[in-house]
Amino acid sequence: RTPGTRHTARMALIPCAGAIIVDGAGRLLLIQRGHDPGRGLWSVPGGRCEPGESAAQACVREAMEETGLAVRIVRHAGQVRFPGLPGDEVLLDDFLCVAVGGDLRAGDDADDAQWVDLAQAQALPLTAGLLETLRSWGAWPPPAV
Repeated sequence: RTPGTRHTARMALIPCAGAIIVDGAGRLLLIQRGHDPGRGLWSVPGGRCEPGESAAQACVREAMEETGLAVRIVRHAGQVRFPGLPGDEVLLDDFLCVAVGGDLRAGDDADDAQWVDLAQAQALPLTAGLLETLRSWGAWPPPAV
């Protein structure tokens, strides 16, 4: 650096993927985050994309690692950007999914995993804006019958 110049730190853009897993009863699968950011909060399973891995591939892998469930992607639900750990910005692609196998268990970065209806979800400490975002994408809750 030369005197009089400013050093501007660039934020790292972290590609991530999430799985919005809904069952036949219209319940949403939520995990309780075991690590920061958001330790103790409830959200959909997800995490960082590995090098060379697409967001869709990361969605399927993260669902298995955090819930024990194999999933099939139904559609891309939406994308959000938000601050991550200091110096990072997260680019999150979420996918609407259905479970096609496996046994539900909390694993990897999740302390707990539960199927919830809307009332149960609203009673949990959720990650900021989760329900509003899912609703705006038409991903969950399902329309009333």
